[in-house]
Amino acid sequence: MAGTDPAPVTLVLGDEELLAERAVGAVVAAARSGDPSAEVHDLLGGKVATGELTQLTSPSLFGDRSVVVIRSAQDLAKDVITEVVSYAKQPSDDTVLVLAHPGGVKGKALVDGVKKAGAKVVTINKVTKAGERLEFIKGEVKRAGRNIAGDAAQALLDAVGNDLRELAAAASQLVFDTEDKTISAAAVARYHKGRAEVTGFNVADSAIEGRLAEALEQLRWALGTGVAPVLLVSAMAGGLRSLAKVGSAPRNLRGGQLASHLGMPPWKVDRVKRQLNGWGPEGLSRAIQAVANADEQVKGGGADTGYALEHAVQVIVTSRTGR
Repeated sequence: MAGTDPAPVTLVLGDEELLAERAVGAVVAAARSGDPSAEVHDLLGGKVATGELTQLTSPSLFGDRSVVVIRSAQDLAKDVITEVVSYAKQPSDDTVLVLAHPGGVKGKALVDGVKKAGAKVVTINKVTKAGERLEFIKGEVKRAGRNIAGDAAQALLDAVGNDLRELAAAASQLVFDTEDKTISAAAVARYHKGRAEVTGFNVADSAIEGRLAEALEQLRWALGTGVAPVLLVSAMAGGLRSLAKVGSAPRNLRGGQLASHLGMPPWKVDRVKRQLNGWGPEGLSRAIQAVANADEQVKGGGADTGYALEHAVQVIVTSRTGR
């Protein structure tokens, strides 16, 4: 393989979801750049059966290359962890394996095993400080070939909040909607003029808590005052992901231990716990799918983004009692 090809086995370690997803995506893209026809198998740790990895990594009669991604690798069964670690010691030349693990004690045998086997480790550090978020915003804008003034980055952080997905979406939208080489604080103020009254988080919280009329009113107000549809979708997706994370957390963890395990501040864990009332796995799955559909519509797949967002809100509310 060429020197630019990814390692046969890569462990992406860390629970900053957006950055971890990008790291996984970078490995997959690198593998496919060398072989665009490479087949990608994207798996969830809790659903990987014993023997499945062996089957997917078996040599092809035609020498075809494949990429196997295992997300939430902390949920792999004990037998599957043994299989993965054994494979990592002697990986196939025709397969690139990517493991995404959030860190922590769950699934630590996997982390220790593949590290010892020589896997490449990509560590994703949690973004916790305001200064780090400002650098993240500047980096997002720079990736798009533009610059953002320091006071503009601060204004964007103040308007959007700490969620990296929302910050990334906001930075992307600013780049798209402005023309100056350096984005100014005035441009941020013009674009986010409605954020103080209604944010994507307000809409998401109202929908998740089952307040349909309030959520729709907030949604329409947000759209009418200039809040970008992509930010509203991102907030809804983030709220539902938080429900899933807290809902699937180990029952024996409490307080600070639980917050540390989830990578959330304690106040947010408490709020999400309250929001979980009325939610079950099937309802959550339907809501997540509805938001994914809205995301596709908002990003160019549909003509009426307002309708797509309202439909997503309605599905979230009606899914709340689904078990």
